[in-house]
Amino acid sequence: MKKILIVEDNELNRDMLSRRLERRGYEITIAVDGQEGLNKMEQTTPDLVLMDMGLPIMDGWEATRQAKSNPLLNKIPIIALTAHALEQDKKKALEAGADDFDTKPIELSRLLEKIENLLP
Repeated sequence: MKKILIVEDNELNRDMLSRRLERRGYEITIAVDGQEGLNKMEQTTPDLVLMDMGLPIMDGWEATRQAKSNPLLNKIPIIALTAHALEQDKKKALEAGADDFDTKPIELSRLLEKIENLLP
């Protein structure tokens, strides 16, 4: 079973996304801020991370940069999630090291396609 870490501070978004992905057979771990996300990446070694960019304590941009600069974590694919749909936001996410980018509100079929493309 593939493990996905969801790093999301909004409880409704976390619950909706985790339930939908669990129904599709993924094992889900949750973190509510960027620092907790990094800690959980180290502890659980997920197969993929869904990283909200607008997080408290440490935002998703910095958490992604730190994960991608860590030799123990940098092979884990990260999909940046943000409500900002501008091309510059996508560019910023990819420059931070994200492997892909998706916008909120989440369109599950589109996100699942991106997840499946990045999972080994």
